[in-house]
Amino acid sequence: MTEAFRDRIDIALTVNGEPVEARVPAGRHLVDFLRLDLGLTGTHAGCEHGVCGACTIQVDGQAVRGCLMLAAQADGAEVWTLEGLTEQGVIRDLQEAFVARNALQCGYCTPGMLASIKELLDIGGVPDRATIREHLSGNYCRCTGYEAIIDAVETVAQARAGKGAA
Repeated sequence: MTEAFRDRIDIALTVNGEPVEARVPAGRHLVDFLRLDLGLTGTHAGCEHGVCGACTIQVDGQAVRGCLMLAAQADGAEVWTLEGLTEQGVIRDLQEAFVARNALQCGYCTPGMLASIKELLDIGGVPDRATIREHLSGNYCRCTGYEAIIDAVETVAQARAGKGAA
């Protein structure tokens, strides 16, 4: 066992609106802390190199790759996972648009996509398709292709801006 996993660090953070205190191995990644220690399995671990985007979560309002951030780095942070975002209803319209536009198939990439898209939609306005595509460039989907996903995001952005559906 390496030194990083023997050493433990006390952390206190807010996860999905609830205060959490834990003692974690110094080298534990945030995605593993969420999944293994807290049982929040909606966040997926994919490539574990920050390339696929499956582990994307919200940390202090920013989309973050959970596999690239240590749990200790989240000390004092506000973390939102798919479970919390769903429970709060803040992405309900986005989830409904994904279903309506057939923007998901296997669903493995979907939690990371939704966390990334939430960051973009929080800016407000209606991003053009190129901006949506660029914002999602770090999230891989091997099933659907991206047109339906971009359609769903565009639909929600327009609806939130009061401009109706695409």
